[in-house]
Amino acid sequence: MGICPWQDIFEDEIDWWSKYYASTGETEKCGDYLERGYDKIEIYNKPLEVLGTNDYFQDFCNCYDLNRGKQEDEDEESSGVGEFKGLFRIYPLPGDLKAELPPKQFSHLPPSAPVECVIRIYIVKALDLQPQDPSGLADPYLKIKLGKKKIDDEDDYIPNTLNPVFGKMFEVKTFLPVHKDLKVTVMDKDLLSKDDIIGETEIDLENRFLTKFRATVGLPESYNTSGPNKWRDQKTPRELLEDYCKLQKIPGPFFYGSTKLTMEGKMYNLADFETNKMHSEHEGPQDQRLALFALRQFPLVREHIETRPLYSPLLPGIEQGKLQMWVDIFPMTMGPPGPPCDITPRKPKKYVVRCVVWNAKDVILDETSITGERMSDIYVKGWMAGEDEKQETDVHYRSLNGEGNFNWRFCFPIEYIPPEQVLVIKKKEHFWSLDKTETHVPPVLIAQIWDNDKFSPDDFLGSIELNLNGMPNPVKKAGSCSLKQLPNEAKGKEVSLVSLFEAKRLKGWWPVISEESGERELTGKLELELEILTEQEAEERPAGQARDEPNANPVLDPPNRPETSFLWFTSPWKTLKYIIWHNYKWYILGFLLLLLLVAFIILIIYNVPGAGVNRLFGNI
Repeated sequence: MGICPWQDIFEDEIDWWSKYYASTGETEKCGDYLERGYDKIEIYNKPLEVLGTNDYFQDFCNCYDLNRGKQEDEDEESSGVGEFKGLFRIYPLPGDLKAELPPKQFSHLPPSAPVECVIRIYIVKALDLQPQDPSGLADPYLKIKLGKKKIDDEDDYIPNTLNPVFGKMFEVKTFLPVHKDLKVTVMDKDLLSKDDIIGETEIDLENRFLTKFRATVGLPESYNTSGPNKWRDQKTPRELLEDYCKLQKIPGPFFYGSTKLTMEGKMYNLADFETNKMHSEHEGPQDQRLALFALRQFPLVREHIETRPLYSPLLPGIEQGKLQMWVDIFPMTMGPPGPPCDITPRKPKKYVVRCVVWNAKDVILDETSITGERMSDIYVKGWMAGEDEKQETDVHYRSLNGEGNFNWRFCFPIEYIPPEQVLVIKKKEHFWSLDKTETHVPPVLIAQIWDNDKFSPDDFLGSIELNLNGMPNPVKKAGSCSLKQLPNEAKGKEVSLVSLFEAKRLKGWWPVISEESGERELTGKLELELEILTEQEAEERPAGQARDEPNANPVLDPPNRPETSFLWFTSPWKTLKYIIWHNYKWYILGFLLLLLLVAFIILIIYNVPGAGVNRLFGNI
């Protein structure tokens, strides 16, 4: 049974990344974003301008490359010096000078005067970058260039990855079309040599600013005045609709109240647009929502993320990866820009997982003692998946019935991203690595039972893996613990899963399994108590590892192990008492009786001749 337990626990976890993952289909990372009826975003797998409906945003003019001199050979390097933007139209004039002239081909051209604009460049992530380091990875960072303005983000390079999540927004002021070419470059950070260009992409901002498709700020699905999808354009939807109708010479819009309008002789009703829409506390007035729905009927650019190929000047024409991004353009003549989107990557939160190992039962007896007894020297090992640090209990020696007593605490500090339900693991790949590599893994606690050997490698007996987001429910009694608790062992039955993040604390018995024989078999049972605490809660309720101070929350007393539990060569007296005497006492007693009998017989044999001689000579 799938669950998302953190949805009701971690508050305010809805962010821009929830919207992103809801749009990519990675719903396990977006929480209850979709259930709340929030907007999605269009994610294009190509640059925005090459989409079929946009036609490179050259609807107002064509672009022609300008070259110096004549290029004789096709393979000769281009001598381009710029580009010319314009339109050529040829149409005949009437023979009669008094006749009506044909309609003008050029009307409603966009203004050519420079306009000061605020440009917001949002860089989401890079995909499948080409390796630059001997390790097969790269250390990417971003460079932005627009006109004479340059941004170098070298200090925030991301080490050891080919799919970096940047989550960056850069804001630049410029004059269009004076400085129209935006260049975004992904660089590779090198310590001892010059940084390399992984790839770059270039965007013509003038075309986006002047096109009739309105590629300045994408239109979202709904109009919200607050919340994670707050309207960020400079004008309201109603103002944008009126401007568009005026520009395209469309009659209207004519509003009838706040829920109806007519445009081009067509009636638009708000109820028709919001038939299946979920309403939220963030949505704006009805007339603005209606205007936005009407706007979205035209071929205008929607709220989006575009995926742009990256090319290196050293390897022209060979793609070096992709960049997910988008650009917002705000002309200052329309007023101040709206609030920016916060696309900062999610930061992990610190937690502590405490695991108290109380007891083990029905552990398989892996060894045969010198006296022929089946036994195991049991101990438990635990760690969080992805981490190198493993913790171990002490050893319950000479378990003759598969039972182990420990009363031992494991403490695992973790960094966890609640909405994505993953642990963040940061560690160096090699001891000579300069930076730590960050990986995301599920929050899985692994507990294993081992048999301790002093003169050979320890023997693995079994393990249990518990995903903290959805683990099998423990049972209260060891006798009820079985493989049927595991999801893939419950034939035809639905297994109840529980989240430690939701329950906060769990205690009971879990089955321990082994597959070394080729089939899954029950090799023991573990009684564990699991608890998850935030960093603050862990400070308020401290607890030491094992039974160290502070021994609290809960207090762990030394285990009450049977007297037969000891390491034989460190306890000669116990070895004699519990091994030799326990197993061979009747042999020892018989041997002693035999010795006494032999001694008695020897004494008789030895004393009888002397007594007989004394008696013989005494009678004379």
